[in-house]
Amino acid sequence: MYHKDGVDYFVVDGHIHFWDASEENTANKYGEGFIRCFYDYQRNLSPKEWVWPLEKFRKYSEQDILHDLFETGYVDRAIFQPTYLTEFYTKGFNTTESNGALARKHPDKFIVNGAFDPREGEAGLDRLEQLAEEWNLRGRGVKLYTAEWRGDSKGYKLSDPMALTYLAKCEELGIRNVHIHKGPTIWPLNRDAFDVADVDAAATAFPGLNFVVEHSGLPRLEDFCWIATQEPNVYAGLSVVLPFIHSRPRYFAKVIGELLFWLDEDRITFGSDYAIWSPKWLIESLVDFQIPEDMQSEYGQLTTDFKRKVLGLTMARLYDIKVPESAQIKDAGTVAA
Repeated sequence: MYHKDGVDYFVVDGHIHFWDASEENTANKYGEGFIRCFYDYQRNLSPKEWVWPLEKFRKYSEQDILHDLFETGYVDRAIFQPTYLTEFYTKGFNTTESNGALARKHPDKFIVNGAFDPREGEAGLDRLEQLAEEWNLRGRGVKLYTAEWRGDSKGYKLSDPMALTYLAKCEELGIRNVHIHKGPTIWPLNRDAFDVADVDAAATAFPGLNFVVEHSGLPRLEDFCWIATQEPNVYAGLSVVLPFIHSRPRYFAKVIGELLFWLDEDRITFGSDYAIWSPKWLIESLVDFQIPEDMQSEYGQLTTDFKRKVLGLTMARLYDIKVPESAQIKDAGTVAA
């Protein structure tokens, strides 16, 4: 938990990974280019003191993740979001199984999400059922990577008939949170396969599911906002967005201001995207941040209650995580009891 100026901030990091991009696990030039693109994001958007050596970035240890998230990073609970990328990495990049092995050792710290790919057809539906049973996905979530390569396919849409079948299966299994990468592309993936437009049809078809659009649709922020304002089950994830608080603070102010205008403060969630970024400096920066005065006539100010919701209370509500009384907002229906 983070404590500043007499306020307790319960922190749920809603977007973390435990990946293996070691040279031994990298299958081809695409896997090599993918991890180096990730690394460029860290180098270009982080304070210099938070940039890792490439060797550590490719494959970090269990002790690294425990230290960076829970010992120094203020995180109370963290949610693994898998990305398999088996076309690029021999054993997969960041799988439910590898994440889950760590979570089983530290069940009080981690929540494991699953994943699906509708291009797997009927066999994939059976696999989703198995994942849900093995990793207790009821009340939890899945992470979707619509630009992932599979054979000759360079991506899919949530509005595809089979994707809708999989979302119906999620509802049947009690999986209620659907996290979707809809943000900047990563080489060599197709930018257009991350287009946010297909979220609209899925959110309308499944009002009982929560669609957490990771990276808030950047660089398609306007498209995302127009969708989210009419779909009350669409949420904005701030992973990738938050690091701009350091490198381009006025741009960050514009993005967070637009999200607050079009959505509301109960549908914006924190994610560090670890290990691209570490939560400590992101959390400290957000708590200290205020929209510049010359922008406040249009975007207003960020309140302490808003920051508390973003950093943990909203995600705690989505995942039924118990929040200590000291960190709750009294008389706020959005806070987990």
